[in-house]
Amino acid sequence: MEAVFIYIAKSTFLMILFYCAYYFLLRKETFFNSNRWFLLSGLIVSAILPFVTYTKVIWTEAAPTLGNFQTNLTLVEKQNTEFDWNQVILGIYGLGFLVFIIKLAIDFYSLNTIIKGKKVQQQADFKFIDINENIAPFSYFEYIVYNSSLYTASELENIIEHEKVHSDQNHTVDVLISRFFSIIFWFNPIVWFYKKAITQNLEFIADSEAAKKLLDKKAYQYTLLKITTHENCVAITNHFYQSLIKKRIVMLNTNQSKKRNSWKYYVVIPALAAFVLLFQIEVIAKEKPQNGKEISSEEQPVDIYKIKKTTTDAELKEMKEKLKSVHNIDFKASEIKRNSENLLTAIRIDVKSGNEESKSIQDAGNNTIKDFGIAVLTDENGKKVVGIMAGESNPKVGVSKGISKDSNKSANAKVTGKAEIINNQNTDTQTNNNVKTTYSFTTTKTDTQTNTNINDVVTINSNNNVVTKVTTDGGSTIAISNSAKTKTKLDNQLIVVDGQEMPSNFDAETINSKIIESISIFKGVEAVARYGDKGKHGVIEIETKK
Repeated sequence: MEAVFIYIAKSTFLMILFYCAYYFLLRKETFFNSNRWFLLSGLIVSAILPFVTYTKVIWTEAAPTLGNFQTNLTLVEKQNTEFDWNQVILGIYGLGFLVFIIKLAIDFYSLNTIIKGKKVQQQADFKFIDINENIAPFSYFEYIVYNSSLYTASELENIIEHEKVHSDQNHTVDVLISRFFSIIFWFNPIVWFYKKAITQNLEFIADSEAAKKLLDKKAYQYTLLKITTHENCVAITNHFYQSLIKKRIVMLNTNQSKKRNSWKYYVVIPALAAFVLLFQIEVIAKEKPQNGKEISSEEQPVDIYKIKKTTTDAELKEMKEKLKSVHNIDFKASEIKRNSENLLTAIRIDVKSGNEESKSIQDAGNNTIKDFGIAVLTDENGKKVVGIMAGESNPKVGVSKGISKDSNKSANAKVTGKAEIINNQNTDTQTNNNVKTTYSFTTTKTDTQTNTNINDVVTINSNNNVVTKVTTDGGSTIAISNSAKTKTKLDNQLIVVDGQEMPSNFDAETINSKIIESISIFKGVEAVARYGDKGKHGVIEIETKK
């Protein structure tokens, strides 16, 4: 939902930019056709540009390693019991959207009622319909509709020349585009001003072109005034009568603008460039590979996509699109069941990255599913490892890589094949208010000689905040981090306890692990962003139990 609000804000900003440029710089110029394309471009840019992003990678020096410090967050995410305003806002938007869609359908029905069954006179590319209703003359694509009994021959000639310009230049397309935008962004006041500007400019074009073909320009202006007595018109058409007739007459008598004034169209270009540079560039910080002569532990970047019992179908669709666009991972949710409260009771998740596949199946019967998620690991070479993560304590997945003492080259540490982390609910037991949870991590390797798959299942038991790490073939350590504080070798890292920065000689080992609520580790760009130069060697944030 947050992404929708951000899109609306960006789109609104771009629409305001083009509208202000038109209103303050171009509205009084006689470049009517250029103004037409400028206004249409503004709508298209405001709809598309917010989706266009550029990725910029910043390489930073690797922060000193934190040894085998494995304590991570153990806080259980609290259920959100607050009133969901997102649903209210979405409901209001949907109601308004429905109202305007119905209004559009009524307008199309009214237009069809007027045209259907009438005698059509074909002349060149135009279809003329002479009606009996007291409706202002209008054009709709190739149709030109009028009531000849209401006008003299000269007035009718003026009207037809005007409507021919609308029909010949396909102004109906502009009207429909602006109408659809006003329906989609009905809540945005600027879109209604924008729609009015487009419609007005189309009338300026038709007036200007029609006046060039008529001998009596003054008589044409009198015709404009006469048509104002007709109050009835069809909303989705180019009708001869428009409000602000005075402005149309003024523009008819305005001298042609000088060509040098066309510079005004380029004013928006620097503003668009600034918009892209400020809002459409995604900065990603990556650490340079670290060479060393001692064993170090490197936790690869992990992206986690959570699936909860409250997850909606729309959120699953958004997750699918994001996994595909960001990680090129195929995601499929099937066998979905929900209870009367629309909460998930069963779901099957299948994810695939290249030749690697993972799946998770939960069927809780009458109960709701347990929270789980999709974990995507990315190594320094850009390789993706995907797994399905489960557990109420929000575990992390870490990949450790060894560095040889005799060489500066890193040992190969890759996880290949299928990576699947599933919650084995049958092994959950209740003992002294401590939940013992068993996680299973399955890796699939292919024997290149026999071309067969070899599955290794590693079970990691987490009980009383103690975790066992298991090293698989190939040198990779797969860990679900939910452990207590272990022996840690610190190297000038900044330690922050309950929001207070500790002195440089502070010994973290003096803190009893039983009173630790959570520990967060930051390094590189994120550490410096939080604590400035003091965090350049890494930061350890410790929160104690209250």
